Amino acid sequence: MYALLFRLLLRRIPAETAHRLAFVLIRAVGAVPGLARLVRRRFARPDPALRVRVWDLDLPGPLGLAAGFDKDALGPDALTALGFGFVEVGTVTGHPQPGNPRPRLFRLPVDRALVNRLGFNNRGSAAAAARLARRRPGRAVVGVNIGRSRQTSEAKAVDDYVTSAELVAPVAGYVVVNVSSPNTPGLRDMQAVARLRPLLVAVREALDRVSPARRVPLLVKIAPDLADQDVDAVADLAAELGLDGIVATNTTTGRDGLVSARVAVAALGPGGLSGAPLRPRALAVLRRLRARVPDGCVLVAAGGIQSADDAWERIRAGATLVQGYTGFVYGGPGWPRRIHSGLARRVRAAGLASITDAVGRDPTNRPAP
Repeated sequence: MYALLFRLLLRRIPAETAHRLAFVLIRAVGAVPGLARLVRRRFARPDPALRVRVWDLDLPGPLGLAAGFDKDALGPDALTALGFGFVEVGTVTGHPQPGNPRPRLFRLPVDRALVNRLGFNNRGSAAAAARLARRRPGRAVVGVNIGRSRQTSEAKAVDDYVTSAELVAPVAGYVVVNVSSPNTPGLRDMQAVARLRPLLVAVREALDRVSPARRVPLLVKIAPDLADQDVDAVADLAAELGLDGIVATNTTTGRDGLVSARVAVAALGPGGLSGAPLRPRALAVLRRLRARVPDGCVLVAAGGIQSADDAWERIRAGATLVQGYTGFVYGGPGWPRRIHSGLARRVRAAGLASITDAVGRDPTNRPAP
């Protein structure tokens, strides 16, 4: 049904407009108690085999919604009612900002991909933190993805991240430092270890200072466009600092492997590519990280996850958790339930008691030399 709706209607609406309309509808349904319960019973069916215990948090399933869909923490509970095990909101920045000029989000349907140059459009980390603070206790786990404000100079970047970290620490299930979006000038330069180390140290100190009674897990999100030796350097830094996890990966600036006409793709302009074409490189980065980081560093796989097979492949390659965004756009509201149902079948077919028993079990799980 959704595939027909997408083909006949949604793809004819500008991508960002369609996103806003869909999210308004999801939030509206989530705001009606009786209707929200019906949606949760229909879509969110926790399977004991899929439960994940990570960072002292209990998740009903390993599939989460990646950052970028709910930038301002407007509806994480409505989204988990669709079957996501957790939601990552953001990217939020120290200062509110409108992002880049429109149009800035584009579909490549034949590739099941998106191109975006949104530019961290959000209402600021203070607004997101206040909204999360109003949630009722016991709701789903919500991570917060933080980035650098465009108006902040590179010299003041660490301060900007620290501002956001201090604001969200009391309300975030975990925090992700985003240094890998291609849409904020100079941001990806911060993936260099010499610049990343002081940033992560400062954010860790801020989280501990604001939340001394609970260790807020800290992760970093990296780009698929990093050279292999730079991926290794980030892995070594994560081990050195005792980082809680790495999200692999963000969008790519590359355009390799696309079926869409080259002229049409070029006409869209710059931006990060997400979706199915990202799968090979995102998987390669994940395998490289798993071979290098300590077991205590949780890997969260993102990029090109469209099906239960994709999610299962990432888990067996070493990811404890997986995330999707573009797959959700093309798969519709039933997508998270289908992914989790497919994973549960694969767990049982493999003779395993839990999805966590499958993490890193792929015997071919070795990085390319």
